[in-house]
Amino acid sequence: MKKQVVLLMTDTTRKDMVGCYGNRKMSTPNLDALANEGIRYENAYTCQPVCGPARSAIFTGTFPHSNGMVTNGVPLGANVKTIGQRLSDHGIKCGYVGKWHLDGGDYFGHGCAPEGWDKDYWYDMKCYLDELSEDERLRSRQPEESYKPDFSETFTYAHRCSDRAIKFVNQYQDEDFFLTVSYDEPHGPSLCPAPYNTMYKDFKFESSAKFTDSLSDKPLMQKLWAGDKLNASEDEINHASSGLALFLGCNSFVDYEMGRVLNAIHELIPDAMVIYTSDHGDMLGAHRLFSKNAAIYDEVTNIPLIIKGGEKGKVVTAPASHIDIAPTLMDFFGFPVPKLMEGKSMLPQIHDVSKAINHEVYTEFTRYEIDHDGFGGLQMMRGIVTEDHKLAINLLDKDEFYDRIKDPDEMVNEIDNPLYLDQIHKLHDKLIKHMNDTRDLYRGYQWSLRPWNKGYVPRWDNEGFTRQREDEEYEPRQLDYDTGLPMKEAVRSKYLYEMGDQNDESAK
Repeated sequence: MKKQVVLLMTDTTRKDMVGCYGNRKMSTPNLDALANEGIRYENAYTCQPVCGPARSAIFTGTFPHSNGMVTNGVPLGANVKTIGQRLSDHGIKCGYVGKWHLDGGDYFGHGCAPEGWDKDYWYDMKCYLDELSEDERLRSRQPEESYKPDFSETFTYAHRCSDRAIKFVNQYQDEDFFLTVSYDEPHGPSLCPAPYNTMYKDFKFESSAKFTDSLSDKPLMQKLWAGDKLNASEDEINHASSGLALFLGCNSFVDYEMGRVLNAIHELIPDAMVIYTSDHGDMLGAHRLFSKNAAIYDEVTNIPLIIKGGEKGKVVTAPASHIDIAPTLMDFFGFPVPKLMEGKSMLPQIHDVSKAINHEVYTEFTRYEIDHDGFGGLQMMRGIVTEDHKLAINLLDKDEFYDRIKDPDEMVNEIDNPLYLDQIHKLHDKLIKHMNDTRDLYRGYQWSLRPWNKGYVPRWDNEGFTRQREDEEYEPRQLDYDTGLPMKEAVRSKYLYEMGDQNDESAK
């Protein structure tokens, strides 16, 4: 049997924008059908709720702080390999159609296929704009074009991406392959034709305390982010989303476009694994906030994840993460998972949902975009999520802790509540270990020197470890500074070395 995987992605789709997640006001029949054929993950999380860094984790299997893409507008590190290069070097055909956002260029990209991806099918947004006249380029960025009588679905990026994806499936249906179809939609300008352009004309969110969160016990950054919405009424916040109806309409439109690809998969390669996810969500007024930033709220971090190819019609509530997608692909195609990948293969869970892969997952934030002074500027956050709790360490601001069972709307920040201190410490210990294990560039004693962490004594040596890069098939083994010999392990205890055991190269 051929091994084939199609990864479908949308941009800025919240979990509750997909009908099968419980919001039946959302029209997403194709994704709903996909969920019935596979597994729906309730607690899947992005590694950073902003486009480029989120995608960097998906396509490299390393966190943004490891691969260098800690913000929009910077490229992946020069020695970072994508899953496309890794698989193609093992003889797997890899196609990428759609938004990339990992080359360090502007929003649209450079129009050039990175190493490992089929150049004949490469189609980032620069390629799309290059097909258009100057007048058409302007139209492609104007939301009001959606309401003009002559506006056609064939003009949209989504439609042209679907066309190319269907062509790829037809051409390579008899070969092993990995295909990504990465739509920009429903991200603004959210162009979509009738009937989608007016499908949500009178839509309003149901009344919720989230829209009137005082943010009194939340970080200062969130109050600044809320701006003039800090004292607005729920109705005013609902009306603040002037483009909400078109955004949601575009969300249903891109479901239709994905349906075209899913139909081709069903007809030509019915046994292929299909993965659907989104890079991140959008606050859309919840907690008086819009867009995304250094927040751990579900609206921006809890993304949809649906996988067809194992058990059918099942739901997984255990935590899941984008960081595990690349290792899962390596495992699916029968290749060893590289040591430097920071996630785990989900394949055992895909075939048996009773198997736990993660008890906690991690998300982070460093900066929204290198080009902008706005969006809060530098916002250093590292977070950990379990089924029951969330902890966010906001390095330059107030920390957050939420009881997801007692307070699913994340209204009450319990970071100063002594009743939760033991649980806060347990999650904090895991978070610090995660930062150390992944060689987080920004780790330091400051992440532990918190007002609630009484008794912590900072050290110049911090946690006391040096960490070399893991074994990497594309590079020679890194050499130990003190001996010039190849490192045997990635972790070496600095304290033991200073005490005279110069041969110790074991993990702590």
